[in-house]
Amino acid sequence: MADPRLTQTGVAAGVVAFGALLAIGAVGIPAVAGYAGVGPNFLPWVVAVLLLLCGGFLVWEANSGGFRQMDEPDGAEHGHWPGFVWVSAGILANAALITTIGFILSCALCFVLAVRGFKSAEGRLDMSLRAWVTDALIGMAIAAPVFWMFTQALAINLPGLTNTGWL
Repeated sequence: MADPRLTQTGVAAGVVAFGALLAIGAVGIPAVAGYAGVGPNFLPWVVAVLLLLCGGFLVWEANSGGFRQMDEPDGAEHGHWPGFVWVSAGILANAALITTIGFILSCALCFVLAVRGFKSAEGRLDMSLRAWVTDALIGMAIAAPVFWMFTQALAINLPGLTNTGWL
């Protein structure tokens, strides 16, 4: 097994690198302030700075004795590939179908497939019609209010099934 300090330093360096990449991307976003006094680059800069600070702290922590009070790893020795495939299929289906079947249905499908993956990893995969329908209804119950909040309250266009703004 690899030296824990080396692994921890690698994780910390990854956080710093991710923060730096986000900062580089934020440079290309226009800084024109909107009605709230901040521009579209404000939030990416906040996240980039926080990631850089957290990453710097993690680098210091890893090199001054390692991550302290860290629990021993638990779970399986290796990843659960069938679960990974289910979740990946859900994300890819969502990306591929969102403009065709709309936000609500594509997100509900993503939810259904992700649930299959997580339950598969727990050894509780239920392929019955009832489980599929239940998960689809739960997925729509989660996605619909998000869709309505974005389209109706925030006036942000998301792909819908119809042009009414409600589906």
